Amino acid sequence: MAIKEQERAELHKAIWQMANQARWSVDGWDFKQYVLGMLFYRFISENITKYINENEDFDYAKLSDNDAEYGRKTIVSEKGFYILPSELFINVVKNAKNNPNLNETISKIFKNIESSANGTESEDDIKWLFDDFNVNSNKLWATVEQRNKKLTELLESVANLPLWNYNDNTIDIFGDAYEYLMGMYASNAGKSGWEFFTPQEVSELLAEITTVGKTQVNKVYDPCCGSGSLLLKFAKVLGKDNVRQWFYWQEINITTFNLCRINMFLHDINYEKFDIAHWDTLMHPKHWDEEPFDAIVSNPPYSINWEWDANPILINDHRFSPAWVLAPKSKADLAFTLHMLTWLATSGTAAIVEFPWVLYRGWAEQKIRKYLIDNNYVDAIIQLPADLFFGTTIATCIMVLKKSKKDNKTLFIDASAEFVRGSAKNTISEVNRKKILDTFIARSDKEEYFSRLVDNSEIADNDYNIAVSSYVEQKDTREVVDIKELNIKIAGIVKRQNNLRTSIDEIVAKIEWNL
Repeated sequence: MAIKEQERAELHKAIWQMANQARWSVDGWDFKQYVLGMLFYRFISENITKYINENEDFDYAKLSDNDAEYGRKTIVSEKGFYILPSELFINVVKNAKNNPNLNETISKIFKNIESSANGTESEDDIKWLFDDFNVNSNKLWATVEQRNKKLTELLESVANLPLWNYNDNTIDIFGDAYEYLMGMYASNAGKSGWEFFTPQEVSELLAEITTVGKTQVNKVYDPCCGSGSLLLKFAKVLGKDNVRQWFYWQEINITTFNLCRINMFLHDINYEKFDIAHWDTLMHPKHWDEEPFDAIVSNPPYSINWEWDANPILINDHRFSPAWVLAPKSKADLAFTLHMLTWLATSGTAAIVEFPWVLYRGWAEQKIRKYLIDNNYVDAIIQLPADLFFGTTIATCIMVLKKSKKDNKTLFIDASAEFVRGSAKNTISEVNRKKILDTFIARSDKEEYFSRLVDNSEIADNDYNIAVSSYVEQKDTREVVDIKELNIKIAGIVKRQNNLRTSIDEIVAKIEWNL
């Protein structure tokens, strides 16, 4: 087994055991939040300890709180937060079983971590980080004693999780834990604001598509960031130092907004390198002063309502006005697409996961597609396999946008069969991903039934339908039958049946004669 799969299997096994042993009163979806919150607490404790120990000749975890106070201001300015030695995860775990006020201890520690940034540049990046981790909730259990018992179990379970050296892992620990927990409680997926978590393999593909031919980018952006998994793949694909300026996010859901900020710290991307805004991207975009962006990746919410013509300002908004029409009131998909196109740098690339129906529906969406095609903004459409995403089994697609293309053509790739079946969902393997990426880079249609490069004039003649199935012929996998050969085989079978029937009749006649 490859190291990557071995690490993933060990992590999944540990999480499964944790879920089985806990037998909490909270449902699976809430349990997910507690696991992720405690995982984050462990990580930042170990991260800050390692950071301090590398520059000192003592073990920070064994230092007294009084002595540790001398370094508070410096560490907060460098890391964005501070944790006293007594409040480190490792020290809280040691005393958990003997602490009758464990819930209050943990609650106080989380408040202290958040307040450590008050009045500093990192304040907005740290506050409310633990809002979804309420250790005093009745969801944990009715009595304080029972609550503390469950918290102790959780602390010890997370302490035993195989995190190895986080920065050296071949898998994304937090992303993989999140994805696995989503799978465990897939029946509840979407309960908290329809969390369409983007699988790691899809996130990596999007990052690779937008960085083809590049070793560095200035600014990357996701206007519907969720837990932040998409932009984080730039740190893996390019290296976090090769995103020269900042990571920019916006997210409307407060739970996933907090998860995104947590994810930054888990990937050791410091507060001065990211800007995450909490608000509605279509109505209140928060990064006007930072656009345009060199690379944009996103998995926007599918077919949601938006203000549409109820807000007369929108039709004159420069993000939407060039198309001369607004996306439908109950289908904001292409509104997100136009927003990203507007904020895309002239030399940049955007890769957007789209609901398949936006590729061929009529009326306003057709007019928006006309605007995109006639202005040569659509670089490629990639059909993905079905059942990749938690919360939906629908086969989504990727729309790739560019403002500076070398031809007036659109590449269509049918990757609907490029998957392997996992335990709960389909997944895109490294082989699958490489095939898709290589075809995208080559920008050719040499492989029949897989890709086709189409003139935009042909798309216009086809009423601006940009569904992959309209341009890439489906391979006929039905067995070819030779009718003549089949008739000969049937005739032979009939002849053998007749001979067998004659033989049986003769045997029966002999038996009757002997009787």
